[in-house]
Amino acid sequence: MDELLGVAARTVAFALEAGATEADATVTTAQRFSTEARAATVAKLEQSTGHALTVRAFVDGAKATLSTTDLSTDSVRALVREIVESARFVERDPLAGIPLTVEQPTPGDALEIYFAEVAARDPAQKIADAQAMEAATRAYDARIDNSSGSRVSDASITVALANSNGFAGAYRATSVLRATSPIARDGANRRNASYGSAARGYADLESVESIAREAARRAVEMCGARKPGTMRLPVIFERDVAAAVLGDVFGALSAANVANGNSFLVGRIGDRIGSDHVTILDDGLLRRGLGTSPFDAEGTPTRTTTVFERGVLRTYLYDTYYGRKLGSASTGNAAGGSIGPNNFYLAPGTGTFDELIASTARGILVLDTIGFSTESVTGTYSRGARGMMIENGEPTYAIDEFTIAGHLPTMLAAIDAVASDLRFDGAIVSPSFRVAEMTVSGQ
Repeated sequence: MDELLGVAARTVAFALEAGATEADATVTTAQRFSTEARAATVAKLEQSTGHALTVRAFVDGAKATLSTTDLSTDSVRALVREIVESARFVERDPLAGIPLTVEQPTPGDALEIYFAEVAARDPAQKIADAQAMEAATRAYDARIDNSSGSRVSDASITVALANSNGFAGAYRATSVLRATSPIARDGANRRNASYGSAARGYADLESVESIAREAARRAVEMCGARKPGTMRLPVIFERDVAAAVLGDVFGALSAANVANGNSFLVGRIGDRIGSDHVTILDDGLLRRGLGTSPFDAEGTPTRTTTVFERGVLRTYLYDTYYGRKLGSASTGNAAGGSIGPNNFYLAPGTGTFDELIASTARGILVLDTIGFSTESVTGTYSRGARGMMIENGEPTYAIDEFTIAGHLPTMLAAIDAVASDLRFDGAIVSPSFRVAEMTVSGQ
């Protein structure tokens, strides 16, 4: 990390020498491994080590950005001169620039986001895990005779950032994934399903056996699926699908979209939008979180931000530029030229997923969505879906080829129950939740 910090600091010094008024430099190294098994074959095997340098140079409010993989001193000097010269041809923006203040971030080690055993793990074991998942899904049921692959991947990265206002910081992080995607034969149809587990280290992953069993169960339970009628009724979003809904909400909370008028939440700070069940947080300091880091892409320390509190919108999410544009401080959400999530999630409830289903006399459990159709300005939401019909508090039969539609503000206001099944396996996650009523378009 010290070596990378040295490269970043020298790059910033070169930029100032070349005429930049402000600059920052980010150096990243990454060791990556990925393998995929299909049937008895290892279909994919990749391993790489790479590094990159990204430089932002500002000349009196005019910004230019370039990246390189050549970290030699002469190459970096030449790159920096090119960046500074390019900035002179860019329109000035008085809001552009790096953070003015330097804050000390939480040490990376305290966040438990790096595990040395990831890089040290024998590649043969990772390949064996992928093959074992593939075999276990096929052994679950004779109808599972194909797959889209069983995958194991991991990464170990180091990030170092320095800027001309005196910030210098670095951290290490790891991530790991096991996932499988079986295909079940259902007459002339094929039923696809996927399930996986992601974490910072292998010890926190679900086992090969449990991942294979859950993925296979999801594929088999969709056999015999039928198209439901058109109706309005309660809809339960299973946690993985719920996370996708929350992703649409995140887009509306991005200060970049708010500033450009591309959000249904423009001008709504302080308004009640969701139900009392809707408390949404963005937490960059969550221990072992996959979105956790000591600081964001601009060197602003990450933090815990309450975005919705019992349905009331408290804040948007900002980087430095859009914080200045909208008159607010950065929330530590800068992400390489955009605004991104740290660990963005809906706070869990107290009841289990099974209890959520049992409390629904009649409704639909959505297990997967297809396609994309969310209109950001109005919040109009529409997705193709498949899942289970719920009758008398129990899943009774599989359904597919239907569409669920609504309006995101209305959906947030109609969330009447949230389960406790939250797991932090991504940057945007959610427990399962129920919307009291939505339109389902089928037969």
